[in-house]
Amino acid sequence: MTSANDLDPDNNHWHWLAADLRIWRLERNLTQTDLGELLGVTKAHVSNWESARENLPLKHAETLDYIWRTRGHFVRLRRLAERAHDPGWWAQYTPLEAKASRVSYWALAIIPGLLQTEDYAHALLDEGQIIEDVEAAVNARMARQEVLQREKPPELRVLINEAALDQPVGGPEIMRNQLDHLVNLSHRRNVILRTVPRAVGAHIGLDGSFTILTGQRWSAAYMEANTGGRLTHEPTMLDDFAKRFDLIGAEALSASASRSHIARIMEAMQ
Repeated sequence: MTSANDLDPDNNHWHWLAADLRIWRLERNLTQTDLGELLGVTKAHVSNWESARENLPLKHAETLDYIWRTRGHFVRLRRLAERAHDPGWWAQYTPLEAKASRVSYWALAIIPGLLQTEDYAHALLDEGQIIEDVEAAVNARMARQEVLQREKPPELRVLINEAALDQPVGGPEIMRNQLDHLVNLSHRRNVILRTVPRAVGAHIGLDGSFTILTGQRWSAAYMEANTGGRLTHEPTMLDDFAKRFDLIGAEALSASASRSHIARIMEAMQ
């Protein structure tokens, strides 16, 4: 669990925002409870913001700038954090994924982690990424998939680009097993898996992969990047990703046609 002492404000914009929130609060001789009352939230919310376990919402950044007369400081920092790639995104993403009631994926080039076979994950992490302990990373990825075995697993809405399906990660045999795993998963009642054929040509999804996480009273979106992605709770950005998901879905095959599409790719794989 992250604490104020674990923050790295020199290299992480969200940590910078969290550290400044604590500094400005202490300079005004306010407790976390006091600040919570000013913002209409609990002490736990303030504690999570100051430790960067959660991101300070925009509306509260605006309120702080107003009541503390900080001339846009907190809003400005928050915008910087939203725009920057966050190397520490994983610590915030995984708890959200574990409690989400729906996970919507757009996968441009790689099969999403919750849908990967162990062999595919191992080949991907061993050959495609710079990771010191591949076995630990694979085990962690497989552990994440335990949410699919719950009595009430999350709904999965998956759009996969053909480029992610015919790239023989780990070789033809491993990839065929991965594709077979996708077909099997697609028959589950909580899974809708659809493919976007290469013949579609240019479309909005070519900008990059993303994931939308939805809970009972919250939503978040994650955008992938080579050196660290971005996790956002911003309503306008969430709306944008929802629209993107719908537009990509308009280009995708139906669920049954997608299974046939995957089967043809499997047959052609040598």
